[in-house]
Amino acid sequence: MNHLHIINGDATLNGFNQTGLDGDVLVWREVFSEGPLAVTLDAEFWSKRAEFVAQTFKDAPGNYQEMILQELEKLSEPYEDITLWFEFDLHCQVNLLGIMQLLQQHVDLSVPQIYLVCPDDFPDVTNFKGMGQLNGEQLESLYDNRLHLTDYDFTLATEAWQKYITGNAHELQQWIDENPFWGSMHLLKPALQAHVKRLQQNEDGVGHIEQKLLHIYKNGKSGRTAIFESFSDELPIYGMGDAEVDIYLNRLINKGLIALE
Repeated sequence: MNHLHIINGDATLNGFNQTGLDGDVLVWREVFSEGPLAVTLDAEFWSKRAEFVAQTFKDAPGNYQEMILQELEKLSEPYEDITLWFEFDLHCQVNLLGIMQLLQQHVDLSVPQIYLVCPDDFPDVTNFKGMGQLNGEQLESLYDNRLHLTDYDFTLATEAWQKYITGNAHELQQWIDENPFWGSMHLLKPALQAHVKRLQQNEDGVGHIEQKLLHIYKNGKSGRTAIFESFSDELPIYGMGDAEVDIYLNRLINKGLIALE
């Protein structure tokens, strides 16, 4: 059988390469939890994403083609089943929504069976943050319990994507409250609730993420590395890497609210 594994980020790849699982691997390196999004993932969409990633993360424009778009070309191959390896945090869940939109828009879903591996913890792994902490044997055990994604799950993902990209906290919260069943997307709800918080600002125009970073800073963490570590420990639901946290730190610096060492 012809398999494809879509893995969220390079961190999981090391452990995955230790498994005995057959099939091709597509490494998803986009960061849909930040920057411009759209309903349709067309050429214009990818052009805007490439520009955003290059500017925001100080990356060479050509790297986007090699590291992201060339990987996505694997979706044109005829696979009998596709397994999505994504985690519980907002970073992963928005990427998951994005890849599900991409599959619906560019793949004949009557052919491949689509499965999801999406853990929020693992036995005997304390402070679980993601599958990058797991070895090949542990990842194989997750694969053995993967969930089959149904038409309902894809419909749910489309609705969630459409609400997410509006950036409207009230509309998103209302949709969350009115949704009685989450199918196999059982970790989507807490991630979206975290996003609702992220959209909210206090009376000074400071958002939830910036407020948390400011709190960490005022409690004695004045270096980037220390702040990154504290933020990751205190708010793992966001799943942010250092480069993403930097976006919010720079906003605080530009507002004159912090001065890092």
